Amino acid sequence: MPEGSEGVPAAVRRLPGRLVAPDPGWTTRADVVIVGSGIAGLTAALRLRGQVDKVLVVTKAVLNAGSTQWAQGGIAAALGPGDTPAEHEADTLVAGAGACDSAAVRALVTEGPEAVRELIALGTNFDHTDTGELSLTREGGHHRDRIAHAGGDATGAEIQRALIAAVEAAPDIEVIQHALAVDLLLGEDEAGVTGVAGLTLHVIGEGERDGVGAVHCRAVVLASGGLGQVFSQTTNPAVATGDGMALALRAGATLRDLEFVQFHPTVMYLGPGSRGQQPLISEAVRGEGAFLVDGLPEEGGSRLMPGVHPLADLAPRDVVAKAIMKRMLQTGRPHMWLDARHLGQAFWERRFPTILATARSHGVDPVTQLIPVAPACHYASGGVRTDLFGRTDVPGLYATGEVACSGVHGANRLASNSLLEGLVFSRRIADVLPAELPAWRTPGEDRRTPGLVAGDARREVQETMSAKVGVLRTAPGLAEATVLLDKLSGHDAETVDLRAWEATNLLTISAALADAAALREETRGSHWREDFGERDDEQWAGHFDVRMHDGVTTVSFAPEPPTDLGLADEQDQPQQGEHP
Repeated sequence: MPEGSEGVPAAVRRLPGRLVAPDPGWTTRADVVIVGSGIAGLTAALRLRGQVDKVLVVTKAVLNAGSTQWAQGGIAAALGPGDTPAEHEADTLVAGAGACDSAAVRALVTEGPEAVRELIALGTNFDHTDTGELSLTREGGHHRDRIAHAGGDATGAEIQRALIAAVEAAPDIEVIQHALAVDLLLGEDEAGVTGVAGLTLHVIGEGERDGVGAVHCRAVVLASGGLGQVFSQTTNPAVATGDGMALALRAGATLRDLEFVQFHPTVMYLGPGSRGQQPLISEAVRGEGAFLVDGLPEEGGSRLMPGVHPLADLAPRDVVAKAIMKRMLQTGRPHMWLDARHLGQAFWERRFPTILATARSHGVDPVTQLIPVAPACHYASGGVRTDLFGRTDVPGLYATGEVACSGVHGANRLASNSLLEGLVFSRRIADVLPAELPAWRTPGEDRRTPGLVAGDARREVQETMSAKVGVLRTAPGLAEATVLLDKLSGHDAETVDLRAWEATNLLTISAALADAAALREETRGSHWREDFGERDDEQWAGHFDVRMHDGVTTVSFAPEPPTDLGLADEQDQPQQGEHP
């Protein structure tokens, strides 16, 4: 496999080439349709308005229901005294474990400061020091205080508020809420090139539009977020079912680096039966001095991270997650603990009011008690493969934010780079899209084989992925996952509804993710193979790409030299800059 880049068949299965759906009952038109309403989608909409005749934003629930509002820690950029884009770049490359696109990283860190300043000019109220300077903190993997935050631990909510206010003040941006993007409509241009002609939506009671309809457009910008609901426990909201990735794959786009799923190390443990979105305990809490321990004080618990990594509790997320999992396996405990009692009540109430209230609502007071934590799915570093301006390999289809694989995150996203990625790369899309907006295409006959998986398959998909394709992976476990997912691919739906569409998208992305994870026989960043415990740049410096043709997927390996300046894994790095 690593010697070439030829596509090889994935596990023998047939997934839907398109989703079964009623014929469109209504139509509308827009030059550009943006799917998603987080920082990536709304930034794209605001930057494109006035440059094209009509911008339409469609969002699966309401405008603030995506992942952006849940971002606690902040947004990273070289804004502080003494900090530079080059230092931010170095930290990003080290965290990415040799799988980053260095040009994409450079674009991120050099354009990031200006993008954040424009976000402030838009009306985002970040926290400031007593002297009026922008308040910056530190998170795992960063060697500088460069994380801007708002409301203590409500950064995403404040950014979302400011963006929504700007969009609502822009009458030339149309918004359709409660709209699931079902599938792309494809058509040929005058030269016979197949590309985007529109997309189908399912809308629940949005004015005159209800049920399935068709939006004819010249380009689609996917900003639909991640795949967190693939797993039983995740920090992602319920809407994060991988719809944009699955839609793009069915249309002929390439999915890259799906195996690199970041599991946040400190998610509040709510018990063995807890499912769905779990409370995140931001990395910023450790940035302010909290630390992990492997037991209660009365049990002789000791600190977990000293000696594991030079940055201790502020090591990159994959390092911390692995350390927690290893100690959990050694002790048989279902979680570890985070000790932040020494921060004091006044500090908690000022800096982390949201986390404090959430923890107390679950019966834990961080001011006086240790917080039980365990890793849970947090972020997809992979997604729809794009170039430096968000272009995919389907003409007229662009992608930005978590749905995309721009190359900036590599094998492990650096903390607080996600909001910045959506901001920077949506700006870059808006820089080129107006000039290259294709001519209108007429939707052609869709010859892809329709299919739909029963909605009740969702729970089994999630349980399978958490048990076999989670933090710790092995060849037998991945093989077992493949068998179970193959079986579910034949579990046809009797009812065409939202539950079935989401279950089909989850299964489609789960199968692709499991295939890539099985083929990558090494441990790199957030991809941890117990049976191949070392990083192997000789064999596996490169990317796994997944493509689909009418429901049949293939996986190919695209070899590339590692892009972390030739350094070894982050555990072995000479550390630069200040230590916390």
